[in-house]
Amino acid sequence: PVLVESLLVFAVVLSVHAVVWDRFSWCAVALAVQAFYVQFKWDRLLQLGGAVFQFRGAANSGLLPASMVIPLLGVVMKERCRAAGIVYFERFGIVVASTGMLLALFLSVLAVGITKPVPTNTCILTGIAGSVIIYTMKHSLTVSEVIEVLEVLLIFVYLSMILLYLLPRCFTPGEALLVLGGVSFVLNQLIKRSLNVVEGRGDPIDFFLLVAVVGVVLLGLFFTVLFIFMDSGTWISSMFFHMMTAVLGLGVIMPWLYRLIQRNPLFWLLQFLFQTQTRLYLLVYWTSLAASACGVVLYQNAKRSSESKKHQASTITRKYFHFIVVATYVPGLIYDRQLLYVAAVLCLAVFIFLEYIRYFRIKPFGQTLRHLLSLFLDERDSGPLILTHIYLLLGMSLPVWLFPRSCAPKGTLPGAGALVPYSGVLAVGVGDTIASVFGSTVGEIKWPGTKKTFEGTMTAIFAQIIAVALILIFDSSVNLNSSYAWILASVSLVSLLEAYTTQIDNLLLPLYLQIMLMA
Repeated sequence: PVLVESLLVFAVVLSVHAVVWDRFSWCAVALAVQAFYVQFKWDRLLQLGGAVFQFRGAANSGLLPASMVIPLLGVVMKERCRAAGIVYFERFGIVVASTGMLLALFLSVLAVGITKPVPTNTCILTGIAGSVIIYTMKHSLTVSEVIEVLEVLLIFVYLSMILLYLLPRCFTPGEALLVLGGVSFVLNQLIKRSLNVVEGRGDPIDFFLLVAVVGVVLLGLFFTVLFIFMDSGTWISSMFFHMMTAVLGLGVIMPWLYRLIQRNPLFWLLQFLFQTQTRLYLLVYWTSLAASACGVVLYQNAKRSSESKKHQASTITRKYFHFIVVATYVPGLIYDRQLLYVAAVLCLAVFIFLEYIRYFRIKPFGQTLRHLLSLFLDERDSGPLILTHIYLLLGMSLPVWLFPRSCAPKGTLPGAGALVPYSGVLAVGVGDTIASVFGSTVGEIKWPGTKKTFEGTMTAIFAQIIAVALILIFDSSVNLNSSYAWILASVSLVSLLEAYTTQIDNLLLPLYLQIMLMA
């Protein structure tokens, strides 16, 4: 399975390389080759328990698929913005690609350094790939861009040491690279933009995303350190938690956002949410869907209580939430993407805050949340945190957040790029859901070395093609310009990757589909 997963990632890398064909795509190929070899060193370290931190079990390291996501996103973003003539975001794409390559190289060097005996051939390969990448960066980046890349690397190193120690068994090395690398990049962007505020420059919704992500992460770090010294399950600790949340929110996060958008954040948010009648209808509709999701959770828990034997939610039951998320995102993508962008940010902040309440057992809801959510645990929730629902939200939202709006003057990219915001809906909402439902009910022929079935994968591909046809009918802004073969190849590659990867598919699959569609 690891070899097939690697082969599929190489197919994506070579597809992007064939389209872009510049020095950065060559660097991506070099990075993929060395990550393939280093991945086996990480896998061996995980099996022998010599990987410094405790990583998630029942999965391989996932270094190769994770290492290629950020560099390839940067490469395709650079190419799209270069074609649109937007120099600022073309340079931004180069910085993203360079940062991703440097983070992946750091993780590779770490694995090689702690492997005993020292793997000579892998060291040589990593050295050659690193030299090619650093040489390219030296001749492509300005001094300020080099400093920015190194800042992200420094934040990543410190953040990794803190969070991987505090949260054992929550991530594989690849997932840690993706999640912590993304958070490090967001934190650096927020610091950079806070120090260079120019009135009227920048979209407020972008600042809202940056401040929300950094705010909830800093909130979690603060309470994690605090509750080392006191019991978090008491009423006094719970009151202190709510009080400090209000103080940090109103005293730090709000003024920070005010400095960036130059207006009162609460008034701006209320004005933004209720600006048009369409937004009101969407908010009412989304509220009803949220209530129905809560109803599913309560019903399943009532069902568990009424049964004498231990009851656990089935795969099909868990996929109800995928259907609800699809029903949430599709109207937002068709009628008001900016509202969907902001609503997804708010939802992410709420999800993470509720996870803090559950994890720290904050009264009065902490223990209740633990009981309600324990029903939906699977083998990927082996650490102290429950992250699968947050990964689902991220997988659906990242294509919306990462869509290069400034490089799409008409609000959409030409050709297959028009489907980029729908990457999460197609890969996770439709593909992953249909594959799981049909694979677990009618699937008989298993892919070699996995539990996934041939019938599930083929049905997923077929369902995504039907979904693309429906998007063409209902969303008039989408014009594929006869790029149907590329879309079919992209969907097929990502569906096969879903069958073979042991990483969090909710996070990985939308990003790979976005890369292919943007290329």
